[in-house]
Amino acid sequence: MPPEYRERVTTVTTLRTAHTADLTPTELAAARALMDRAFDGDFSDEDWDHGLGGVHALVHDAEGELLAHGSVVQRRVLHNGRSLRVGYVEAVATRPDSQRQGLGGQVMGALEDVVERAYDLGVLSPSEEGEKLYRAHGWQTWTGLVGTLGPRGVEEMPDEDAPMIWGADLDPAHALLIDWRDGDVF
Repeated sequence: MPPEYRERVTTVTTLRTAHTADLTPTELAAARALMDRAFDGDFSDEDWDHGLGGVHALVHDAEGELLAHGSVVQRRVLHNGRSLRVGYVEAVATRPDSQRQGLGGQVMGALEDVVERAYDLGVLSPSEEGEKLYRAHGWQTWTGLVGTLGPRGVEEMPDEDAPMIWGADLDPAHALLIDWRDGDVF
């Protein structure tokens, strides 16, 4: 049979958004396990903690298995004399055997909807593997300096990988200073 006539198999999925407080311990455990699987064990408890306390986007298959996850949490950035409310995207992953099927795009679409409705802009720190997905959704690499407002005041971070931003036209002539947190600041 010619390729154009082959039956295409599609998986029925459901997308759900929910605040961390509305997820059951079982759902949170499944999302945490997905991070370990998708990041091949290179996703720490601190990384997981960074993705809690906000809105999660979860994609399940018809049997209820978690296929993809991401979350957006509130943070603050100082930029050009303003304090901006940021939707910071964390813990985005798709089960390895379900990648390249648009599930990450579904997660990002849901998270971007939250960012658009609730925050001044979106920020994330991309993995090398995820950067293509984010670019396809209009995220842009920040070209200015980055830093943090930490326990010792303003700390420049010249060696930090550039974050990506979405939904704002910020001037890269002014540094992007993000609020301090334990572990990876960005």
